[in-house]
Amino acid sequence: MMAPSLESQQQLPLQEEIASENINNNVVAHHQPEDESSTKSKVAVVGSGNWGSVASKLIASNTLKLPSFHDEVRMWVFEETLPSGEKLSEVINRTNENVKYLPGIKLGKNVVADPDLEHAVRDATMLVFVTPHQFMEGICKRLVGKIRKDAEAISLIKGMEVKKEGPCMISTLISEILGVNCCVLMGANIANEIAVEKFSEATVGYRGNRDIAEKWVQLFNTSYFVVSPVQDVEGVELCGTLKNVVALAAGFVDGLDMGNNTKAAIMRIGLREMKAFSKLLFSSVKDSTFFESCGVADLITTCLGGRNRKCADAFARNGGKRSFDELEAEMLQGQKLQGVSTAKEVYEVLSYRGWLELFPLFTTVHEICIGRLPPSAIVEYSEHTPKFSLVEGSAQFY
Repeated sequence: MMAPSLESQQQLPLQEEIASENINNNVVAHHQPEDESSTKSKVAVVGSGNWGSVASKLIASNTLKLPSFHDEVRMWVFEETLPSGEKLSEVINRTNENVKYLPGIKLGKNVVADPDLEHAVRDATMLVFVTPHQFMEGICKRLVGKIRKDAEAISLIKGMEVKKEGPCMISTLISEILGVNCCVLMGANIANEIAVEKFSEATVGYRGNRDIAEKWVQLFNTSYFVVSPVQDVEGVELCGTLKNVVALAAGFVDGLDMGNNTKAAIMRIGLREMKAFSKLLFSSVKDSTFFESCGVADLITTCLGGRNRKCADAFARNGGKRSFDELEAEMLQGQKLQGVSTAKEVYEVLSYRGWLELFPLFTTVHEICIGRLPPSAIVEYSEHTPKFSLVEGSAQFY
């Protein structure tokens, strides 16, 4: 049976409003259906790649069960024409699968693919952002004035924007451009494993409002995807961002067949640099955050099985002679490699602040990526001891 057309599905929220108002005697008489149908939260997912599709699946299973949410989950799709000539959004709505980025997985009948960004977010009270980080500034600028003033946001995006005045976390970018509160969700989350419902954990980072954090936990948490809240947005987000740089280093080690001892050492040093970098940028970052799923667990899984590790492995095996752009296009089928751009952004911060010598692993990864050093340099730097230690939560240089 074919799924309803996009046009017909756009009518569903209004039908739900009418039904809700008929059975709910507490609805205020002057409520305007086109603005606020009820107290139910309405979710829109901005992004539909591998992780965006899995996030939509998780959310859609919960909105059907929880009476405080509208059933429908609208997922913005960057429209593409498939080899068959069909539009990706139309195929998703017909088959209930993202045949390009998450083939073989049913998203849930209440997921509606929408190629119109502004329409997808219209009337949503909960906005889930999950796109490559380099596209986020442009997306946010398109949405200025197009979202509800009372909307809450959460970012599943791993990366940051680097400007002259310093790094800008994606959650901060969203908050500043759109004027909304933005939490983050990060963790040891390889999307394809969650898609087939293998057990996993994640961390929601929030600022002051625990109630909002609990609502996001409610929206994402399932029997196989366990979510915990932590009051440390910057710490959670930087963990999710920086681990991709360490994963490149782990991939170089694998590509050079250096073995598990070397890889473990690289991961430990990488975690140390993640923690030091985060705490130098934001004094509010908590030590305990690095022991949550977003910290050490995400680092481990990304260094063992993520796309950054995979492409860095191939890069090293080719002696650095094939570019990451070429490997990304060949190996990832349209998915984006976050680690290389993040390594460049981190390097820019380190260079600007005079910290390059303090972070030899981060510095070396970027220089390997741009061809300034060979992949084998990933272990040569380790003779140089970083000139800092973290004492009682503050950065002490010596």
